[in-house]
Amino acid sequence: MTANEIIEKLNLIPLPEEGGFFKETYRDSHSTCIYYLVTPEEFSGLHAVRSTEIFHFYAGDPVEMIQIQESGELMKIIIGKDLSKGHCPQVIVPPMVWQGTKVISGGKWALLGCTVSPAFQLSDFINGTYNDLSKKFPAHSEIIKDYTHS
Repeated sequence: MTANEIIEKLNLIPLPEEGGFFKETYRDSHSTCIYYLVTPEEFSGLHAVRSTEIFHFYAGDPVEMIQIQESGELMKIIIGKDLSKGHCPQVIVPPMVWQGTKVISGGKWALLGCTVSPAFQLSDFINGTYNDLSKKFPAHSEIIKDYTHS
């Protein structure tokens, strides 16, 4: 399937500020779940959330997620299905860790799921800008540029 076919089939809509496409599939007072699709053009820009997020790989091409801790430690994680290549099918992002996700170079799309606990609230989302994050983490300014929207 193409990204557009998946967007149509799952009724995904653009995710403002962060990028990508999503649809909330579950919500209660304890947690929320979404489908989340990224393409080379529509990636998850660096952001932080005040809750724990758990990403699940469903289909498509692997993605690279970066996480930047408040200490400045940067981790690169490949989320995908090929365990023999070190891919992780599930990744946990602790609260207030800066994160961004892109389809691996040459890939067309990736369909992920994201579970947030406690339940996601828009007021818990903090969008990262290149200017702010490159000042805070100057050692990572080049990768921050790749993972922020202009």
